[in-house]
Amino acid sequence: MGLIDKLRAELIDIVEWVDDGRHTLVWRFPRYHNQIKHGAQLIVRPGQVAIFVHRGRIADVFEPGHHRLESRNLPVLSTLAGWKHGFDSPFKAEVYFVSTRQVTDLKWGTPNPVIVRDPDFGPVRLRAFGTYTLKADDPRTLLEELVGTDSDFQADEISELLRAIVSSCFADVVASSGIALVDLATRYGELSEALRQAVVARVDDEYGLSIPQLYIVNVSLPAEVEKALDTRSSMDMVGDVARYQAFQLGRALPDLARNPGAGGMAGAGMGVGLGMAVASGVPGMVGRGEGPLAPAAPPPLAPPPPPSWHIAKNGSAVGPFSAPQLVDAITAGRVRRDTLVWMAGMPQWTPAALVPQLAGLFPAEPPPIPSA
Repeated sequence: MGLIDKLRAELIDIVEWVDDGRHTLVWRFPRYHNQIKHGAQLIVRPGQVAIFVHRGRIADVFEPGHHRLESRNLPVLSTLAGWKHGFDSPFKAEVYFVSTRQVTDLKWGTPNPVIVRDPDFGPVRLRAFGTYTLKADDPRTLLEELVGTDSDFQADEISELLRAIVSSCFADVVASSGIALVDLATRYGELSEALRQAVVARVDDEYGLSIPQLYIVNVSLPAEVEKALDTRSSMDMVGDVARYQAFQLGRALPDLARNPGAGGMAGAGMGVGLGMAVASGVPGMVGRGEGPLAPAAPPPLAPPPPPSWHIAKNGSAVGPFSAPQLVDAITAGRVRRDTLVWMAGMPQWTPAALVPQLAGLFPAEPPPIPSA
């Protein structure tokens, strides 16, 4: 500081903070040797609190307003300094301005998936993110516990700690809520308030901070869980599973007829059978210039349809497959000994190697080697 600045400091002293930062929580007023003149003007603007620190101890706290620094409004500092002959000489003190307004646009998120137990899907990994606001609720505690001698304390300096606290509280809140995964999106408001209260209980008394607002923006599920939810929703929409399987078979038959190689001879036979069924089901077909044909006699009774198989893959039923298609899948290794299969007439899903019709398609496993 130059000589002119020293002389100006001796003539007039105005202590104020014009806050132009959005995330500044605490700012220390710079003074030459921390000297403040008797009768100096202290200006504390709305959303601020001024704290005087003398020799490492918090002295006086000033709320918003225009204050003249004299011994009568600095009782604690006057006692600490111990002036015996009035308060005419300059005194040394550090002045910290604490912002008491809300700091907005702060983000939080779970850095790693949080494992919670769902009543339908069991243990599931969740990720979540959202926003929150921060406010200095107890300036004294904030200055003592976090700021110390920092001359410019930003909200970013505590954001990592707050994100860790929010992530920890999020796991506790979701686990204790008992809300199913399918209902999480409809309970964001309730969960956000419960999460905010849990975080405030951790940071209010310990750091002098409060969280006026906290919101959960999104909770994302693993891809396999989302796929299972989609499958369940589709099954609920279909209702009659047997009719839905027949509908899938009807959609697949034209493709098999156009591409016999995809399903072998069985696909070609089903394509031909579908064509005959369609032709026999349309009355009055037109011949080559001969007019409508007479109604055909009813066809003979057809043999029962070949059995169709279903396999379990990723928790969902896949199929139906004909016997040749299932044999090809076993040969190619897509269906293993422990793959669960089912067909009409079976009481439950059974590993393929335990089904008599399929047991012979797997090579025999050697017996265990006898001990010495």
